[in-house]
Amino acid sequence: MRKYLVFGLGNPGSEYAHTRHNIGFDIVDAWAQASTSIFSPARYGDRAEVKIKGRTVILIKPSTFMNLSGKAVRYWMEEEKIPLENIIILVDELALPLGTVRLKTKGSDGGHNGLKDIQAVLGRQDYARLRFGIGQHFPKGHQVDFVLGRWQETEMEFVTPGIERAIKLLETYVLAGPQTAMNQYNQ
Repeated sequence: MRKYLVFGLGNPGSEYAHTRHNIGFDIVDAWAQASTSIFSPARYGDRAEVKIKGRTVILIKPSTFMNLSGKAVRYWMEEEKIPLENIIILVDELALPLGTVRLKTKGSDGGHNGLKDIQAVLGRQDYARLRFGIGQHFPKGHQVDFVLGRWQETEMEFVTPGIERAIKLLETYVLAGPQTAMNQYNQ
């Protein structure tokens, strides 16, 4: 049986729930809910499991805060004995239009502190990451407020289908591989 680890990055705590920065949590929550799977508290995060055609996908919401995500990623890779090529990290992305999803199998951290910490801990950049566009609709100097802010009602018409598209992309990744997933879903 093939196993995959999907990390939805975000910050723990109700003050961060459903903020733009926590879109990774929202995606794995939606996937678990659609699969009738439930998150349980575990070391360095909450864990749920989804089964797809003989494959197991372990969903993790790290409890280490975004900027220390590497510790949780390394722990769960070792705990579940899952190789780097079967790991996907879900993050928010300012440089993409709202609701856009884009998968890459390697690359720089792009200024994202969660990815920066993962790369520092693992010492590598060759892991899959799904970036979810949150747009750049904020006044100069207010990036932190925007990223840590909650979605506006008008944004949900892009966010909800984006989350659905992200889940389909992840399922395709697990069943058919990264290249097929990128060909079908990268916008």
